[in-house]
Amino acid sequence: MQSYRDLIVWQKAMDLVEEVYKLAKHLPKGELYVLSDQLLRAVVSIPSKIAEGYGRNSTKEYARYLNIARGSKHEVEPQLLICTRLNFMKDSEIQGASA
Repeated sequence: MQSYRDLIVWQKAMDLVEEVYKLAKHLPKGELYVLSDQLLRAVVSIPSKIAEGYGRNSTKEYARYLNIARGSKHEVEPQLLICTRLNFMKDSEIQGASA
């Protein structure tokens, strides 16, 4: 492997970023600086932390950053569920992003 871009986990994280950005466009304007901002920050941090960890000089550091990325993924899931509970999105719309 020559780059973090070769990692399947990073590629899937990038797919998730695209999917969540598409969903966030449908949020009400009033959520631009609240739910939308928090959701986008969390999802962007997932591939970012994977890449950052890959660039570290130790397996231990890499594992730590992967754990941080996993935590961000777990942050995105309830935020998407909040969107459905507030009727901003439908369950069927978030299924791919919250899996």
